[in-house]
Amino acid sequence: MNMFTVSAEKETLLQERMTQLGVSEDELRETFVRSSGPGGQNVNKTSSCVQLVHVPTGLSVKCQQERSQLLNRFLARRLLLDRIERLQRGLVEAEKMRNEKIRRQKRKRSKRAKEKILQDKHHQAEKKVQRTRPLISDGA
Repeated sequence: MNMFTVSAEKETLLQERMTQLGVSEDELRETFVRSSGPGGQNVNKTSSCVQLVHVPTGLSVKCQQERSQLLNRFLARRLLLDRIERLQRGLVEAEKMRNEKIRRQKRKRSKRAKEKILQDKHHQAEKKVQRTRPLISDGA
């Protein structure tokens, strides 16, 4: 049941990764176009370049690394899964950071921390008092 020209093990790993990320084949739109660049007659006559679009996210990938269309299909799926994973991780990381920031803001300060803050405030107030001009009184 090989869809691609890779080993069955690599294909099963790809399928497992797709299910892990919540991506199904139905969500992918695949088109084949002619490759560009060096390759001569093979490039000009065959549509070995694979363009893959993940419809829900709108992410797209183009793969023309190999001469074989089947191998490019496999590689395009791997590239697309990498991008989807990065997108999901980025969102997850941002949410974690936001939750942690809120937790830090709501956290109760320790007695020592409160005393330190109060001490710093008093020190700052003393510096401000010393900045004021001295009162000049008439010596009469």
